[in-house]
Amino acid sequence: MVEVGHIAALVSLTRSEPLRFGRIVVIGGGCYGSWYTQQLTRATQRGALIADQVVVVDRNPDCLVVQRAPTGVYAGLPLRVVRSTWREYMAEWLSVGSAALQRDALVPSPLMPHLCLDWLMDRAQARWPERIIQVDPLPKIPNMPWERASPDGRHYVSFATWMCPVNCIEPARCPATRGERSWSMPPALEAYVNDLATETRADDRETLPLRGPVIFHCVHRTYGVGMVAAAAIARADEQIALWGDTSPVSVLVGTVSHCHGALGVLAVS
Repeated sequence: MVEVGHIAALVSLTRSEPLRFGRIVVIGGGCYGSWYTQQLTRATQRGALIADQVVVVDRNPDCLVVQRAPTGVYAGLPLRVVRSTWREYMAEWLSVGSAALQRDALVPSPLMPHLCLDWLMDRAQARWPERIIQVDPLPKIPNMPWERASPDGRHYVSFATWMCPVNCIEPARCPATRGERSWSMPPALEAYVNDLATETRADDRETLPLRGPVIFHCVHRTYGVGMVAAAAIARADEQIALWGDTSPVSVLVGTVSHCHGALGVLAVS
């Protein structure tokens, strides 16, 4: 597995040293984004977080973060609101490469599209304009408690068959079952790819092997806010460039937490 998105284990709110970031990018300035921005403010005010800049990206010039900012609710946070589509902003932000993004992080929205996959596709199309870049359906339905395929080829999976609160930090003991959380999406997807390779060899099929999985792991960092390492997203692009340089390639890409995930197969002809 290319575990490009794993940041760290759960971080205690009582840690003695603050978390330090360069740029934290919050996707959306509405209901979810305003809550994340508020939590980042609280972490900053209480010495748990130091960031050079917190950027909220929303195409709505009157989003909730903009409305609330004059009230002082984000006091002390180095906040900047950028009016842009998410896809356009990510294209500019992540294009500098993994070395320049080591201190940056993405705060995804629960309802956002699979932006990391979209960005990888855009990069692949720019790199290989003469080749066909597309999202293929998963070759096999994942064995998950909940899974759904969407018409655009993407697949959504979850270990939860119940409604999870948006601010759940996915602790070792699940708040819903009140038992040990014995599951985690990254190793489950690694097993999925390995099992698929084994089945393909057993059937003696000459099919293109599925590379990866390339995983962007959203991990709780502070005050209920989950983040994906920005450098991990850029490294995935660099890896796909190597894999697909001289031949067709199919890569399983997932933006996941421990419990939930958005998947897609990036196929380069």
